Amino acid sequence: MGEIVIELEHVGVAFASQRNLAGARYWALEDVNLTLRRGERLGVIGRNGAGKSTLLRVIAGILRPDRGTIRRAPVSCQLLSLALGFVSHLSGRDNAILSGLMLGLRRREIEARLPAIREFSELGDFFERPIATYSAGMNLRLAFSVAIQVEPDVLLIDEVLAVGDAEFQEKSAAALRARMGEGHTVVLVSHDEAQIRERCDRVLWIEHGRSVREGGRDEVFAAYHDVLEHPAPA
Repeated sequence: MGEIVIELEHVGVAFASQRNLAGARYWALEDVNLTLRRGERLGVIGRNGAGKSTLLRVIAGILRPDRGTIRRAPVSCQLLSLALGFVSHLSGRDNAILSGLMLGLRRREIEARLPAIREFSELGDFFERPIATYSAGMNLRLAFSVAIQVEPDVLLIDEVLAVGDAEFQEKSAAALRARMGEGHTVVLVSHDEAQIRERCDRVLWIEHGRSVREGGRDEVFAAYHDVLEHPAPA
């Protein structure tokens, strides 16, 4: 087993409720436990609103838990998410540079990768234009291209592999398979069971902001389907 790079114990994250002006909060995550090891490919499943995207933001260091403990080795993380944008008034080139700097690269290192990022993204002249002019698919192309070339220690993927045209989907899937084959650490959130089964070693199931089960693919999916097919009485 590889070394532990990120570990969460009883982590909770609360947000202010827009429906309650008295200061009440709701818990997007209530009690999540997770152990991620170097080189592991972890799939995260759960129904809409379970807290999967919030969990990725905690792992990435974007959100700080309101309770619980998170321990991490000195690793860099990059989150690929359609909900997580770049700086809109900067160009694709400048956003690529900024992403590289945030992941700990020297400017000359990220600049040396810019031709490959531009080529992989297939953005053409849009690479020099502000992100504000991009469609969601173009935004994803740039984000994925930066992540593949910059190679963070931990790549976090939030429901993005089905976005864009079929040709780029296959291209990005092939690049991701290559990275996984090289032993990189990946956390993948997806509703696509086939995708999780193909690309992940273990699965974490969360529901209502809580860890339900973590383990092998067959074990976790069997329990998940059992609950979906035989819900508890209201």
